[in-house]
Amino acid sequence: MGRLTRLTFTVSPEDGELFPAFLAMRVSQGWEEVALPDGGMRCLVHSDHPGFCDELEAAARALHPRVVVEREAVKETDWLETWKEFFTPVPCGERFVVLASWMEKERAETTRIPVLIDPGTAFGTGHHESTALCLTALSDLADAGVLPAERPFLDLGTGSGILGIAAAKLGLRGKGLDIDVVAVDNARANRDLNAVDPNAFVVAEGGVEAAGGPYGLVLANILAGPLCDMAPAIARLGGGEPFILILSGILTIQADTVAAAYMRQGLAAPARRSRGEWTALIFGAGSEI
Repeated sequence: MGRLTRLTFTVSPEDGELFPAFLAMRVSQGWEEVALPDGGMRCLVHSDHPGFCDELEAAARALHPRVVVEREAVKETDWLETWKEFFTPVPCGERFVVLASWMEKERAETTRIPVLIDPGTAFGTGHHESTALCLTALSDLADAGVLPAERPFLDLGTGSGILGIAAAKLGLRGKGLDIDVVAVDNARANRDLNAVDPNAFVVAEGGVEAAGGPYGLVLANILAGPLCDMAPAIARLGGGEPFILILSGILTIQADTVAAAYMRQGLAAPARRSRGEWTALIFGAGSEI
């Protein structure tokens, strides 16, 4: 039986805003957050990659010394049963619902487009606000009729492939890129789980430099810092009108900075959608959403 490592981070209220951003920057897989009575949180990360666990633990201790880190080995079967208890359907907009691979009853009963995710080693599942914001924006844009079929798209930092799979299920065709080879494997597995044509959603290893283009739609659910750094390169990916750009992984307090970075590249002011502490920026949609 396979074994996984569980890293448990106990986070004080003072680090409650910054530590999830730290995890989002370093953990392309998802994590579980549990609120604590004192206003802090407990974050659980599972991985079967010892080197990754070593690096994440060292970085957490160095950058967030108040965070308490615990590490233990767990049986894979135990971890999967925990996920089955934790995972709930995630409706996003009027079109999508994110379901785990084992939710056959929910899949049969839904009238929405199901996006199936096998948590595997916990790659993004749609429970995080930043992912749900992107899926909701996609749904709203489709409802507004500004995402014609066959429109080329790029999912930059694809992770589990959840956004690219959703775009392909709307009839778009495109590419997903991630610098993490484990994420690439996970995205391809989820693509196959959803019976998405590999030619409609090509998944490959690489960053923005491997993007090619042009694209009518770009999705980037990353983090504010990298999004600002990549603003010139991402803005150049657009082709045709309208060029729709959905950026997420942005704390609301950082949204003005990210918006300004892209407006300096000639893009008009974005629409904004917020959920919890997170904000998504949607460029090119005008008043459509």
